[in-house]
Amino acid sequence: MNSFSMPRGVLTNGGLLAVRLLLAVIFLHEGWSILGNYAGAVAYVEKFGVPGYLLPLVIAFQLGAGALIATGTLTRPAALAFAAFCIATAVLFHWQLADRNQVLHLQKDLAIAGGFLVLACCGPGNWSLGRYLARISPLSRLPAELS
Repeated sequence: MNSFSMPRGVLTNGGLLAVRLLLAVIFLHEGWSILGNYAGAVAYVEKFGVPGYLLPLVIAFQLGAGALIATGTLTRPAALAFAAFCIATAVLFHWQLADRNQVLHLQKDLAIAGGFLVLACCGPGNWSLGRYLARISPLSRLPAELS
């Protein structure tokens, strides 16, 4: 018999909170880092054929959707968008299969995409700003698919 037991809701909601924060911090940090080395980031993406003028959109996405994931607001659509972003990043920037380091980055990006897909399926959990706002204001209630 297990001597340590935790109510299922606490484990689920705590786990979903941890998942949201761990995934969000990657992109919040990266968005701020790109701002700190904008010229270097432009040179990097252009080296792979991606136009540098797209970088402001990437930064806005990383910071904006990262904040949505962290707070648990519009989690499902933000998680689906991040999953697609991670797969695109893996294919565009890390498809050099002869380079072990790039293969590792490819695998990490695909694993992160998988984490976002799980989050899209499960939603943010009850320990989120989105769920809190839905409880206190009927005007802020979103369909479950958007939570």
